[in-house]
Amino acid sequence: MMELQLSLDFDCCACDDPVTVTVHCTGKGLVDEREGAVASVNVPCPTCGQGNQVYFEKDGKVRAVRPCYSPRPLPTPSLN
Repeated sequence: MMELQLSLDFDCCACDDPVTVTVHCTGKGLVDEREGAVASVNVPCPTCGQGNQVYFEKDGKVRAVRPCYSPRPLPTPSLN
């Protein structure tokens, strides 16, 4: 099975601060030779906490960064 370790550099989609993350990828999708094949990972910004969905190629090139929202809102704690 093929494995890759990549360092991705991108700017947060909310606060524009630079973010660097290391991802470890494994699986049969890494041998896919289709033109334009990408993977994605959700990364929270260490500065503002906003989730970023990062789309990247297997050579480490970041294609796009979009806000990542949870499908279910997190409950707010009660004050009682």
